[in-house]
Amino acid sequence: MKSAGHHSIISTMIEKETDTYKLHIKGEVQYLTFKRLDEFPELRHLFTTRHGGISTGCRESWDLGFSEEDGPEAREYNCGVLADVMGIAQGDMVWTQQTHTTNIRRVTEDDRGKGATRPRDYTDVDGLVTDCRGIALVTTHADCNALYFYDPLKHVIGLAHSGWKGTLHRIGKVMVNKMQADFGSDPGELVCGIGPSLCQDCFEVDRDVAGMFSAADAAYGKFAYEKGVKTYIDLWAINEYILQGAGVRPENILCMGLCTKENTDMFFSHRGQHGKRGTMAAAMLLK
Repeated sequence: MKSAGHHSIISTMIEKETDTYKLHIKGEVQYLTFKRLDEFPELRHLFTTRHGGISTGCRESWDLGFSEEDGPEAREYNCGVLADVMGIAQGDMVWTQQTHTTNIRRVTEDDRGKGATRPRDYTDVDGLVTDCRGIALVTTHADCNALYFYDPLKHVIGLAHSGWKGTLHRIGKVMVNKMQADFGSDPGELVCGIGPSLCQDCFEVDRDVAGMFSAADAAYGKFAYEKGVKTYIDLWAINEYILQGAGVRPENILCMGLCTKENTDMFFSHRGQHGKRGTMAAAMLLK
């Protein structure tokens, strides 16, 4: 993208590289990838940071939430940066329409551009899955888990938005089941990733929400601790547990281990910014 005269502050408070992820810095644009997924030549994927666009204020700078306050120029520019990094046109993306469901849409060629350059003719979709090449699946996040799914044998990709409600209702398992049913995927061959989101110490809930988790699965108690009247739940660990229960091998589950609330210099965080924030995106593409 050509510069629009806005300069992000380059921030590298998180580690630039670990065994699991790599932070890519290209000019003002910063994004993360899973090193394991980078090894597959047919695959392109990322998780954006807040650095790389032209939004201002609490949404500075790479806001992908398409806020009316951003204006059309910022929305077009910021979306264009995402398309450029993914190596496609904006019309080659398909976006979710997230409402904390476990609904997953199978994306076909007919969906190309929906949510980007064409209106979406669907609602209540928190997951996308496809075997179509050249179409980038996109989910949006600002504390909720981004779940990545890749089948290197059947050449299928999936992305899911898994907040606490999606996690409670096991959207990860729903995705694995859909990949099995629609594409013949073997769960044991899937490679899955968990992007930046709230860590356990930052996911503080009242007893009513804690009770929903304990009622859903007694084993979830292993992934929580209490402090006063609050309960702190490890959604990363629960998602790993859900994926393993769906047949994904433990060694094929990758977690970046990055907390959005603890790193608001790098990420937008709904809790960390008290609701006044931008939105990041997870994207995945079969070349």
